[in-house]
Amino acid sequence: MEEVVTLVEMETGAKGEIVRIDGGEGVVRRLWVLGVVPGKRVEKLSNIIGKGPVVIRLGQQEIALGRGIAQRVFVRVER
Repeated sequence: MEEVVTLVEMETGAKGEIVRIDGGEGVVRRLWVLGVVPGKRVEKLSNIIGKGPVVIRLGQQEIALGRGIAQRVFVRVER
């Protein structure tokens, strides 16, 4: 069974595919500009539990997302 979690819930070092973004037009547009869109593969690089940004790798770039935005990005985690 596949597991779909938010970027916040994802384990550090885990990889997966972005499947959904829950948010209004502004959130979706902001993420689109960064290349964070459904269908893209992502790796979670770091996370400080309870605070601070979530850092991900998307292709060759590393992106830090605030926790509020990261909670809106859903990823199908690879097993």
